[in-house]
Amino acid sequence: MKVSSPYFDPEFDSLTERIYGTKVSIDNDSGHDCTVIKIDGLNKQGLLLEVVQILTDLNLSMSKIYISADGKWFMDVFHVKDEKGNKLHDQAVIDYIQQAIGTASLDGLTLLDMGETRDRTSYKEPKPSCDHTTIELVGAERPGLLSEILAVLSDLHCRIVKAHTWTHNSRLACIAHVSDRLTDSQINDPGRLAAIEDRLASVISGTGSVVSRSRESPTGRVDCSVADLERRLHRLMLSARDFDESYELYGLSRSPSPSPSPAKQNPVVRAKHVSVEECEEKGYLIVSIRCKDRRRLMFDCVCTLTDMRYAVFHASGRLCDRYSFQEYFIRHMDGWTQNRDKEKEHIIKCMEAALARRISKTRKCCSVTWPMLSTTMG
Repeated sequence: MKVSSPYFDPEFDSLTERIYGTKVSIDNDSGHDCTVIKIDGLNKQGLLLEVVQILTDLNLSMSKIYISADGKWFMDVFHVKDEKGNKLHDQAVIDYIQQAIGTASLDGLTLLDMGETRDRTSYKEPKPSCDHTTIELVGAERPGLLSEILAVLSDLHCRIVKAHTWTHNSRLACIAHVSDRLTDSQINDPGRLAAIEDRLASVISGTGSVVSRSRESPTGRVDCSVADLERRLHRLMLSARDFDESYELYGLSRSPSPSPSPAKQNPVVRAKHVSVEECEEKGYLIVSIRCKDRRRLMFDCVCTLTDMRYAVFHASGRLCDRYSFQEYFIRHMDGWTQNRDKEKEHIIKCMEAALARRISKTRKCCSVTWPMLSTTMG
């Protein structure tokens, strides 16, 4: 006797989301000097970071934030301004936000549409005309290391399309997009990729790791946004334990340096403050952040919490006299830890490192031709 199992449509799991969808409201009337963006719908892991990344990619500043996602539903409210400190009046930008965050997410929104929208918000990135291979490096920083990395890539007949480097607390993370210098195409030969990885591994002297992968762009250009790159750089720096003052990185030990006197410390570093408290009733950890306001601040915080595998259930933030005050109510995805005090200390260190990476010796290098590689500090 043949017994057949019932058929379940694979689209059934997303049926509720497709019925109710994600609602995006962009209001220019409620706020006196800002645009209010309200988003509500079915909650899912990682959605907050995706929303923050979309707004960050458009270089919007956030003066107030309210996040609530305890349960199956979520509601996010952002008070935002454009780069010039004005409300959002460009209909193309408004349409892009609604499309990107809405029910269809990025479906039906081409990379060209995204690029044109960013251009209209004064966002400009080099637009290389080739597919590329991505090389990621993590290791201990030392003088001249970046120059040696670029020299090795040149010696191996690689054209550098674009490179981004972050350095903090004697660690370095680098993401380089390269192509073959002769053919302007991505490098797919396993033997050649292994040779590139071996040469770069010797440059970082066994203090880190090198990973390469091919990346194809259907439009013939590098299709990752600044926020995409920075998400990966945050993750690489976290894996390199840049939050730890005294640690052992791949066998290389380093003693903590003496703390400078308060008079000699960077004023931005002195102004930074992170604390963690418990909310026993709900099982939350409450992460409170007070620091000088800057662009991409919330993105850095949410990105780091996500990389640490914490879910944000509630959050709030406001600006006051050029300072940002943010609170995140979080739980770890793997449940409780036995040593709560150690967990709090770890969160504080990681969040302070995330805040400090942009005000440390952060470097960004961009180029669309070789050997003319332009380097800017930022």
